[in-house]
Amino acid sequence: MYSFIRSLNYFYTMIYRQVKRFLRARSRVVVSIVQPILWIFLFGMGMGGVFNFQNPMIDAFIRQQFNGLDYMTFLLTGIVAMSIFIGSFISGVSVIFDKQFGFLKETLVSPAPREIILLGRAVGDSLVILINASIVLTLGFMISNQLRPEGVLPALSYGFVLSIGFASLGIAIASRMNSMEGFQMLMNLLIMPLQFVSGIFFPIQRMPDWMQIIAKINPLTYAVDGIRYWLTGRSEFDPMIDIILLMILSIIFLVIAMWSFRKATIED
Repeated sequence: MYSFIRSLNYFYTMIYRQVKRFLRARSRVVVSIVQPILWIFLFGMGMGGVFNFQNPMIDAFIRQQFNGLDYMTFLLTGIVAMSIFIGSFISGVSVIFDKQFGFLKETLVSPAPREIILLGRAVGDSLVILINASIVLTLGFMISNQLRPEGVLPALSYGFVLSIGFASLGIAIASRMNSMEGFQMLMNLLIMPLQFVSGIFFPIQRMPDWMQIIAKINPLTYAVDGIRYWLTGRSEFDPMIDIILLMILSIIFLVIAMWSFRKATIED
């Protein structure tokens, strides 16, 4: 019982540390909020104008291509998922910071189980990222009248599962790297294709067959689809399948991260 309480203390301490660290980094707070907003306004309004023909028949046909949604609403739901995905994946960079400043060494030699440390980091990062996503979502309600307020909490629960999975994967990768530049380059290499084959910017059924295969093994696809379902009532898959597959893939990433973090050495 005592060891369980101690583990909970370690867990809560890591959550508190990650949240406080993020809030102190004002530049990171601003960028994490501004970046998705820029996507919404620059990309969304630009592409939204392309799909606006001021002709009822053509507009109805265009909406049919986007599951009955106007393009801005379609994109908004995807951007919420994208902001969670990118923020979670890149949060692993804090592991490299901790290596450079010695905090990781302190955690590795502490009596706290490494699995608890990792889980606390992932949950702390995920909570912060969900706050950012909530801000983006609030802006979305100001722009689109097709979003459903009752779907906010279920949508954020999908986002939390997504965040845990990719925050864990980011930590797993970062725990094996020492170069900040190398980590950022690798993240950019992975993030770009994953977000473009996930249904954020265009429907999956309109992709080429080979791209649809990639999309169906992409965890982000199911988060996008689930979040879009709860916020708009439109989806390409069964929302229960979305959450089940998303949970399975996130658990796999978490187990990989725990194994990788457990193998980390003080010299890493």
